[in-house]
Amino acid sequence: MTYWLSAGIIFTFTAIAFILYRWGNIKCIGVTPVKTFTFIAILFTSGLDVGLLMFPLTEFSGYADLAASPEYAFTNPLAIEFGFWAFLIWGFYFLTCFYFCVIEPRVKFFEIPLVKIINNIVIVGTCAFTAYLLLTNLPWYLPELGDGETISPIFYFIVFAVIGAAVYSSTRIAYVKFLSLMTCALFAILIVIMWAGAFIPQNSSIGEFINTLVLLSDYFNHIPEFVLPMNDYHEFYLFWWFAWSIMIGQFTSRFVGGLRTYQVFIAMLVFPSIPIALWFTVLYYFSANGIETDGIYNLAMAAVGIMFVINSLDSLIRLYSDNLNIGSKRVGTIKYFWGNLIALSLLTLLFKLDFLQIQWVGAVVIGLFFSCFGFILIKKYNAVKQITSSPQENINNFNLQLSQDKE
Repeated sequence: MTYWLSAGIIFTFTAIAFILYRWGNIKCIGVTPVKTFTFIAILFTSGLDVGLLMFPLTEFSGYADLAASPEYAFTNPLAIEFGFWAFLIWGFYFLTCFYFCVIEPRVKFFEIPLVKIINNIVIVGTCAFTAYLLLTNLPWYLPELGDGETISPIFYFIVFAVIGAAVYSSTRIAYVKFLSLMTCALFAILIVIMWAGAFIPQNSSIGEFINTLVLLSDYFNHIPEFVLPMNDYHEFYLFWWFAWSIMIGQFTSRFVGGLRTYQVFIAMLVFPSIPIALWFTVLYYFSANGIETDGIYNLAMAAVGIMFVINSLDSLIRLYSDNLNIGSKRVGTIKYFWGNLIALSLLTLLFKLDFLQIQWVGAVVIGLFFSCFGFILIKKYNAVKQITSSPQENINNFNLQLSQDKE
C-alpha cells in the first residue's frame, strides 16, 4: 500500500506542475460560478471535517514523543500537525477542481457507467467515514454526556441527527452556500474565543502568540519531508486526503468564478491554510502549557465540529445524488431524506465495526487517477491537447451573470 500511495502522490504533484505550465493562465469557470469569497468558504467547509477541530489536541503529545516516533525529530509538533492538514496537501483538491472544471467536460471519463458507480461508492463511503469520526470523538469532547470513553446512546442520536440535518441541507444548493458562510463565521469566532482563553488569563502577550505561530515556519523549511509518507499514521492521513480529493474537486469546481488557474492554485493552498494555522497555534498553546479545555471550550469545539460535518456531508450527499440522478426533485423529498439517512447511518456503523477502512477508499481513488490518465492518453489525447479555455457554455453563462449583476 505504501508504494501505491507514493506512486499516487508523485503522479499528483507531477500533474499539478504540468497543469500550471500548460494552462496556468486560462480562466476557470464552473457551471454555477460564485464570488471568490463564497467559493473559498464552500471549499474550506466542504474540504474539511470534524477532524480539524477534534484531532490536534489528541495528537500534539504523540508528535512530541520522539522516543516512540523518532521520525518526527526533524521539526516541532505544531509544524507536523500543520503539514498533515494544510498548504501543500490542498494541491490534491486543486488538481481535481481544475480537472472537473476544465478537462472532464471534454473527456467525460466519470460518465462511464462503471467509473460512475465506483466514484459514487467512494463518495458515499467517505460520507460515512466522516460521520464515524464524529461518533468516535464525541465522548472525548463531551464527557459531560458520558464517561469520556464509551460511545453511549446519546452520541449515536447526535450523529443520527447530524446526518439528518445534512441530508435536509443538501436538498437545496442555497442551504449549502449559507451553511458554508455561517460555519466560516462560527469558526472565526471560535478561534477568537479560544485565543482569549489561552492568552488573556495567562497574562501572555501578543508576542508570545506570535512566537508560537512562528513555529509553523519550520514546516516550510521541511516541505519535502511531508510529500511522501513518513510513517503509518502519515500514510493514513494521505490516503484520507486522496479519498476526499475527487469528490471535493468535483463539487467545488462548479463554483469557480473566473479565477485564472494559477490564482485557483494559490487560493486553494493559501486561504484555507491561514485559519488552520491560527487555529492550530491556539490549540498548541493549550496543549504545550497544560491549559484545560473542559466545559465551554469543549462544547464550543464540538458545536463547530458538528457544523463542519453537516457542511461536508451536505455537499457530498448533493454530489452523489446528482451523479446518480436520485435528487429530491426526482424521487421526492420524503424518499430522498429517509433513503439517504438510513444508508449513511448503516455505513457509519460498518466503519464502527472495522468492516471498512478509509485507506481502502483512498487506494481506489488513486486507481481512478491512473485510469483517467490512461483513458486520456488512449482516447482523448487530442481533445485535451486542444484545450485553451473553460467550456464555452460555462463562459456564456458567466458572462450573462455578469451582465445581469451590472443591471
